[in-house]
Amino acid sequence: MTILLSTLNARYAHASLGLRYLLANMGDLQPVTSLQEFVIGARTTDLVEKLLAHKPRIIGFGVYIWNVEETTKLVALLKRVAPEVVIILGGPEVSYEHGEQDIVRQADYLVTGWGDITFPRLCREVLRGPKPLMKVHAGEQPPLSDIALPYALYTDEDIAHRTLYVEASRGCPFKCEFCLSSLDKTAWAFDLQQFLAELEKLHARGARLFKFVDRTFNLNVKTSLAIMQFFLDKLDAHPEDPVYAHFEVVPDHLPDALKEGIMRFPPGTLQFEIGIQSFNPEVQALVSRRQNNDKAADNIRWLCAHSQAHLHVDLIAGLPGEDLESFARGFDRLLALKPHEIQFGILKRLRGTPIIRHTQDFGMVYDPHPPYTILANDRIDFATMQRLVRFARYWDLVANSGRFAHTLEMVLGASPFANFMALSDWLYENTDATHRIALDRLAGLVTKWLVLQGWPEPEVRTAMGGDYAGKVQAAPAGEGKKAVPQRQARHMDSLAG
Repeated sequence: MTILLSTLNARYAHASLGLRYLLANMGDLQPVTSLQEFVIGARTTDLVEKLLAHKPRIIGFGVYIWNVEETTKLVALLKRVAPEVVIILGGPEVSYEHGEQDIVRQADYLVTGWGDITFPRLCREVLRGPKPLMKVHAGEQPPLSDIALPYALYTDEDIAHRTLYVEASRGCPFKCEFCLSSLDKTAWAFDLQQFLAELEKLHARGARLFKFVDRTFNLNVKTSLAIMQFFLDKLDAHPEDPVYAHFEVVPDHLPDALKEGIMRFPPGTLQFEIGIQSFNPEVQALVSRRQNNDKAADNIRWLCAHSQAHLHVDLIAGLPGEDLESFARGFDRLLALKPHEIQFGILKRLRGTPIIRHTQDFGMVYDPHPPYTILANDRIDFATMQRLVRFARYWDLVANSGRFAHTLEMVLGASPFANFMALSDWLYENTDATHRIALDRLAGLVTKWLVLQGWPEPEVRTAMGGDYAGKVQAAPAGEGKKAVPQRQARHMDSLAG
């Protein structure tokens, strides 16, 4: 094998769409190119041994925020034991501010941005000459019609056991400064009929779970409706063997035609990831986020009341200009809309994003190591930011897990953010941990907390007993439910019970 494409995924269930795009576009080099994915946490020497067993002349690594530290070690070790192997890097983590990165210094070449055309061309030059003189190669952005689609490269094992990532478009027209997509000029759509044909082939091979990576799925309503109709047709034809789709949507753009399509999906088959990020108009203006908050709230409220889609809504703590009180108000406002999950994120300074322009004016202090999480700013000090980090973790364990539906209402009361922050502080004080807390221990701690707050112990134990019995926990995988994502399974159970 001459060329090896590799990356370290965050978990096995994630299949790298980027590497499959590269493999699909290798042209005459495709027969001598192969793909080998790993998962973070593996021993570096084992990875080196597996990579070199292919006897590659070139290894191309996809580098991301979650794997850059381990990939840096991997590249360093490869250069020690096999210096003759040419290392080419690509991916969002090394496409910006690369001059200061150790992994780039150790590698032979770097492709920044789009690699579909530039990476194969660079490989040809390395193998056939003339040898490239420049280390950094800016990725060429071709028309999407010139890019071969990668979906046939998902293996039968991928289809059976992994999430399949697909994209109907690339890019984003919005300029939110905390997001790398803010650097795009606009969004570009793949040919719709060709894309739907690829989905058809995947479905025929047994694919049932599709996760769209489009940043703005509902930007073009006509296209959105056509894609949704594809899934509705499958659901109508095979209700006993359902398909599941995940889309990221713009919260304040939900016209009636789209609502009509959404209402037709049965419970749990449709998941929306909705980025609110902040309800503070001044903060939104600072980070160049255009959002009609009232319309966004109305749409989330409508989706909860009139659709059976699972809603996963995002907020970001630590944005410039937002203090704890403002974030708390936004959290309580969002919670009142009753989405199924609130993803409480902490701001990260992704390389290349324009959020860096606020660093001095707002005292933004970031961790210098991935994932570059904010540590403090002029509105939220370090200690308070750490409390927010713990809040986010406990919120996942207690609220987003779906395991404490009845007792969570007792915890939140009339002041949800303040009350859950108090629980979070108490949990940390009594456990000194935010990870590896066994479910039975966590249930006991939440019970104790509620009793300390004055709730009658028999009432608390009755509520906890209902939760702990699993009435709203994720449905077990069984016949006809093998493809059900955990979040949708919880949603389906909660609707049924």
